[in-house]
Amino acid sequence: MKTVLALAAVSLLAVSGCHRRGPDDFSSERAPSPPTGLRTQTGDNFIEILWNPNPESFIAGYNVYAGSSFQGKYQWIGSTRSTSYIDRGAVNGNTYYYAVTAYDRDGNESDLSRDVAYDIPRPEGYGVALSDYRTVPLTAGYDFSAYAILAYNDKNSDMWYEYYNGVSYMDVNTDSDIQDVGPTQSILDINQAPGSGWSPTHDVQLTAGHTYVVWTWDDHYAKFRVSALSPGRVEFDWAYQLQKSNPLLKRAVVGGVNSRPAVTPHRIN
Repeated sequence: MKTVLALAAVSLLAVSGCHRRGPDDFSSERAPSPPTGLRTQTGDNFIEILWNPNPESFIAGYNVYAGSSFQGKYQWIGSTRSTSYIDRGAVNGNTYYYAVTAYDRDGNESDLSRDVAYDIPRPEGYGVALSDYRTVPLTAGYDFSAYAILAYNDKNSDMWYEYYNGVSYMDVNTDSDIQDVGPTQSILDINQAPGSGWSPTHDVQLTAGHTYVVWTWDDHYAKFRVSALSPGRVEFDWAYQLQKSNPLLKRAVVGGVNSRPAVTPHRIN
């Protein structure tokens, strides 16, 4: 059986040597407004957080906080003068919630942003090449969970490549599903696995520039984008969701569910 990674406890960075602001700083009448438009971009062991610039002219920078739930507690993970921040402490398969504050030149800091912004980093790979299972069977299969090329008939292979009568196919076993989700510019273009439309024959004809989604036998979702095809060979990029049953393949969600309390939630200082 494959090893299925369970949701781990969220591990967050604590950065030392930084000025920590007390509760009085957050209640100042001069504090900036909370940032808006919070959103994320999923990476492989990192998450990029983005937001809209504050309207105030006296903004000196932004503080970024992370937590394991929407209601907190939130821990400070970094500061920036720009409107984006990369959390390189994020671990694949864990769920992270983010909030951002703005601060001015006098050190007055806003309340936390109220938008919902969370993400789950996941592994990805580029330039993987498989051969036709009829001619080179030992390098025709791929296991997303192990990031490994295997024999097409290995029990851990999630899919395998077939070149038949001049046509390229990707096959999966009958306990898995696959579908073509169409042409894309990048492997990052497909945010979520579809809920229907799976191939009834458990295979798809491959086209360079198309992205495909696989629902594996052990209830994980993956996607791959064909970058090159030649007789008897396919090259592709891929991404894999470590959380079981979770269809999110890449998260790029703009916040806007303003349900965070206006009062400042707990922080780990």
